[in-house]
Amino acid sequence: MSSSSKDDCPGVAPQNKGSWTAFLKSIASFNGDLSSMTAPPFILGTISLTEFSAYWTEHPSIFVAPASEQDPAKRALLVLKWFLSTLKQSYSSRSEKLGSEKKPLNPFLGEMFLGRWEDEAGTTQLVSEQVSHHPPVTAYCIWNDKHGVKLEGYNAQKASFSRTIHVKQIGHALLTLSHFNETYLITLPALHIEGLIYGSPFVELNKCTYISSSSGFVGKIDYSGKGWLSGKKNSFIATLYPAGKEKDVLYTIEGQWTESFTIREGGGSSKKHFGNSSGGEVIDTYNARTSKTTPLTLAPLDQQDDYESHKAWKRVAEAIIRGDLDTTSVEKSKIENAQRELRRKEQSEGREWERRFFTRMQSGGVFDTLAKPIGERIESDKTGGVWRFDGEKAAAAKPLLQQGNEL
Repeated sequence: MSSSSKDDCPGVAPQNKGSWTAFLKSIASFNGDLSSMTAPPFILGTISLTEFSAYWTEHPSIFVAPASEQDPAKRALLVLKWFLSTLKQSYSSRSEKLGSEKKPLNPFLGEMFLGRWEDEAGTTQLVSEQVSHHPPVTAYCIWNDKHGVKLEGYNAQKASFSRTIHVKQIGHALLTLSHFNETYLITLPALHIEGLIYGSPFVELNKCTYISSSSGFVGKIDYSGKGWLSGKKNSFIATLYPAGKEKDVLYTIEGQWTESFTIREGGGSSKKHFGNSSGGEVIDTYNARTSKTTPLTLAPLDQQDDYESHKAWKRVAEAIIRGDLDTTSVEKSKIENAQRELRRKEQSEGREWERRFFTRMQSGGVFDTLAKPIGERIESDKTGGVWRFDGEKAAAAKPLLQQGNEL
């Protein structure tokens, strides 16, 4: 029995079904970075990829919590809990707010997103900068001086198509707890887009990621779209164990990163396997639905630098919201043409764009040490180098951080 055409792509308005069908056909052979993917206008988003860095810290109190824990194993557990708490904001908040995942604006070289969070954790600051355009790479640094916590990292994406869009994230993050002289290497999850055929795309995570600590602990997170235990989407099981002793599980966390999860002592799942329940004592829970986020404070638009995301993309975003595709195209072209002219000028002068907050490194530094226990390797050839936050540059760039965004 065949379905009628009115049942095809229920998430797509009738006037947009033709362009959606053409889009699905075009991505069948796609393989490259996300910025080169042309999407139908009705799934264009109004925010830039540089803004995605803020998703790491929309719960500042959870971000700084490890700095108050004296036991190293429990500190590592709190870092793992914090990372898991970031997943809903990073990969689900847009589709929940907008009805489906939207294609973000492609950042231009030098674009910045600057802000801060103010709450009971004190002041937590954010600097996000587009450090490369070919390939597209965003670098970020987030820090809270009161608690001595700093996160820095960078990432690029490479997309391919096999039944759906698959995205490999290239790069990593480093979390530093200065009071304990500890660093945690955080790898980035692979993802794919579900719901394409229905016109309501959303992100699902897959495979596994790691958090490797200089204190000698490893957190491993296994993601499952179908939920091999729960039968629910966005499922995961995470374990914390001493480096090199994966079977000696100290803590297990399981649940759904969009809903809630439970933290237990020891190994094993709370679910029944062959009639046996092996879950340990519950020591903590987290509800992603009810955990309130702290809003990010930005400088007023008229005080922002021309290269800050909201100011740079203002007219494009307004046109997208109005559904004015002609103006969207015109305003985007103005930005893109200005950038091309800058690149031509730099090339003729034998120089390259000077990054304002980050510096390209030739080696991974602490990454190389922390990557060994988890078999991770750096792919600097795919990210234009290894990018690290540069304190001296940040001090020199202080005038760029307008009122409300001072270092």
